[in-house]
Amino acid sequence: MTAIIVIVGIYVLQIIAVIALILLGYFVYDKRFRRNHGTKVAADFERTEEVNIDPVTGEKTRVYYNPKTGDRFYKKE
Repeated sequence: MTAIIVIVGIYVLQIIAVIALILLGYFVYDKRFRRNHGTKVAADFERTEEVNIDPVTGEKTRVYYNPKTGDRFYKKE
């Protein structure tokens, strides 16, 4: 009987771990494009020719680059 409880406990812990990883991935996964959206670009940023187009909505996002810090700013056009 104790062996069954241990086996069930191991499966429950695995399920909890998988759910935790899924939630972590959902909330953390590659938010770079959503992080800096805005309408005002700081003076230190330079416009690049890089444009990302969302295949679902068709929205264009222009990339701006700060050569001093290496930061990137994503602005919807």
